[in-house]
Amino acid sequence: MKIAFIGSGKMAEALIARLTSHQIIIADIDPTRLKYLRGKYAVKIASNNQQAANEADVVVLAVKPQQLAVVLDEIRTEGARNKLIVSIAAGIPLAYLQKKLPGYPIVRVMPNNPCLVGAGMSALAKGRRVAPKQFKLAESIFKLVGETVVVPEKLLDAVTGLSGSGPAYIYAVMEALIDGGKKAGLAGPLAKKLALQTVFGAAKTALESGIEPGVLREMVTSPGGTTMEGLAVMKGRKVHEAFAAAVTAATQKSKVLSKRWAI
Repeated sequence: MKIAFIGSGKMAEALIARLTSHQIIIADIDPTRLKYLRGKYAVKIASNNQQAANEADVVVLAVKPQQLAVVLDEIRTEGARNKLIVSIAAGIPLAYLQKKLPGYPIVRVMPNNPCLVGAGMSALAKGRRVAPKQFKLAESIFKLVGETVVVPEKLLDAVTGLSGSGPAYIYAVMEALIDGGKKAGLAGPLAKKLALQTVFGAAKTALESGIEPGVLREMVTSPGGTTMEGLAVMKGRKVHEAFAAAVTAATQKSKVLSKRWAI
C-alpha cells in the first residue's frame, strides 16, 4: 500500500511511525521537516503535492485548514480520482471537500492529541462514494494510534468538543493537582509523578473495569473522609458544571468555525 501524507506535522508523524509495512510518500512546504522525516523514517519525499497524490493509493490531508483549498486544487487530477482521500484538517466539512474533489471517495477524521503516543481517540465520518473496503482501510490506519469510533458527520463538532479538546481539559486537571500537591508541601517532581500516575491510573481503571465513573468515585469516597472533603470543595466551586460547559462551548465554537467552509 502506498500512502501519501500532504503535510507532515506531529499527527502525520505519529501515523508514519506506525505504518512501517507500507510505502510512505510525503509532501510538505517545509524542507527542514522533510529532511528530518527522511532521516528518521523510510519515506519517499515528493517534489510537490500532485506527485504525492498521483503515486499513492491513499492520500492523507494533514495540512492546516487555511492551506487546504490550494492543496485540493493541486491534487485534483484524473489520475487521483479513484484514490481514497482521508482528511484530518480540523473543521473542514465533507460537503466542501466533495465539492473541491467531485467523485472522490473521502473520509473525514477527527483524531486527538494522545494519538502522538498511540493512545488516541479518532472519530471517522464517511463521505459519498467510499466503499466498505476503503472505509475499513481508513479505520485500520487510525487504529494504529489508538481507538476509533464511526459517527455521522453531524456529530463531529460534539466529538471535537469532547475528545478533540478534552485532552487539554485533563492536562489542566494535571496542572491543578500538581499545584495542589506543591501547596501541600510536596516537591515539584514528586507532585508531578503522583498527579500524572493518578490520572493515568484512574483512566485505566475506568476503561478496564467496566465500572461507571460515578460508581468508582463513590468507591474512593468514605463518609467523613479526606476524599469527601475535597469533593465538597469541587462541588461548591461547580467543577462538574464547568467541565460540562467547556465541552458545550468547544462544540459550539467548532460549529461556528465549520460554517466558514459551508457550501
